[in-house]
Amino acid sequence: MQKLDTPTYFHIWCPEIFGFKGGIQVYSAFLLQALQSLNPHCQYDVFLKHDLQATPDIPFLPETRFHFAGASALKIRTPIFAAQIISNGLQQRPDLIIATHLNFTVAAYWVKRLVGIPYWTVAHGIESWNIKNPTIKTALDHANLILAVSSYTRDRLLKEQNLNPNKVTLLPNTFDQNLFKFAPKPDYLLKQYRLKPQQPVILTVARLTKSERYKGYDKILQALPQIREIIPNIHYIIVGKGDDIPRIEQLIAQLGLQDSVTLAGFIPDAQLCDYYNLCDVFAMPSKKEGFGIVYLEALACGKPVLAGNKDGAIDALCHGDLGALVNPDDVGEIAQTLIKILHFAYPNALMYQPEALRQKVIDTFGFKAFQQTLASHLDKHFQSIQPIEKN
Repeated sequence: MQKLDTPTYFHIWCPEIFGFKGGIQVYSAFLLQALQSLNPHCQYDVFLKHDLQATPDIPFLPETRFHFAGASALKIRTPIFAAQIISNGLQQRPDLIIATHLNFTVAAYWVKRLVGIPYWTVAHGIESWNIKNPTIKTALDHANLILAVSSYTRDRLLKEQNLNPNKVTLLPNTFDQNLFKFAPKPDYLLKQYRLKPQQPVILTVARLTKSERYKGYDKILQALPQIREIIPNIHYIIVGKGDDIPRIEQLIAQLGLQDSVTLAGFIPDAQLCDYYNLCDVFAMPSKKEGFGIVYLEALACGKPVLAGNKDGAIDALCHGDLGALVNPDDVGEIAQTLIKILHFAYPNALMYQPEALRQKVIDTFGFKAFQQTLASHLDKHFQSIQPIEKN
């Protein structure tokens, strides 16, 4: 992207980027980083609903102005944040508003209706499927551009919301290729979990909440007895925390898997790469994933990946070119596919070439590719609109 000819002023509206590190938050941080890398001379006001302060782990231009609503009580935070972004949008008149959550488009719609500010939004996954709220439907219909993180999400939006296909485009997730790299199994984790270096390990990294049981970790637990018949020393590590852990522990006990499963709990971001490198296959047979950054992180560590074939993981694994796609409801298929992968018998040679696998995921989903795609969307946008007259 060529640098914009005239000073351009961006409003970025995000749930948060400095605190909780879920998929939407990570995407929002990369989006801000890419925007500022492309256009360092532009002005940026970033509005964060749940954050309290900025932290140095997210790179941003020093003159970036952050506005935090996280100090407000949760029950009144939504109206306070809405008032903040609407009032600032009306007063400051940015050239473009980018809302990284669909819920914020309602405020953006009113700013556009009152003073003509164009706005984009991002459709990630489950929050953009089966939308019933008429105000969000109206706001989506009037958005200048909708960035979908996967073809699956884009297709569902177009099918369910009857939107103009020309304004629903793709900006897939990216990942930190400097953080996630191929390395030998870490000795300290082998000792911590009493694992032998050659012992096969399956890994899942996910939020273990009742609302996200669709991640499929329970299906892997149900598949483990079949896997143990062929690979007796198999070990399954689940990284994550949440309110579904008591049910998981009960299922482990019912299946007699206490010696074969480790619930690792919350793991800091700085240690995640070590866990990916500890495993022999990363598995998350989800069926409601908008994309799944964890798949990219595992691939960047050169690990074979198994995912579901009914959601955005299809995009993350490039329709099976980068990994194995299975029916997330078929425990038998999950078990047999994991056995094939661990026996080096799965018919995709790339899965067993760590460096080539890493390079392929970097070429396809690395930050450079993310930035180039964003630059193309920005070029088209600013070429197609008239300058906004400001008071």
